[in-house]
Amino acid sequence: MDIQLINIGFGNIISANRVIAIVSPESAPIKRIVNDAREANRLIDATYGRRTRSVIVMDSNHIILSAIQPETMGHRFFTNKDS
Repeated sequence: MDIQLINIGFGNIISANRVIAIVSPESAPIKRIVNDAREANRLIDATYGRRTRSVIVMDSNHIILSAIQPETMGHRFFTNKDS
């Protein structure tokens, strides 16, 4: 199994094999997931102080915040999978 990496912005990279979902942060359930992860010290903020545009759910139960749109992230995900 090859390790595939995805750039989530500002030089931050995650393992594509461990991603469960890439979602928008606007809905109330996602906001609850982010708050729960923050309280449980499972939140990784990779926004560098910018507005959160996507929330990445990992199989390790970690939540990653990114300043890149979910559509852009999905495009990078599938482009990387084809390589």
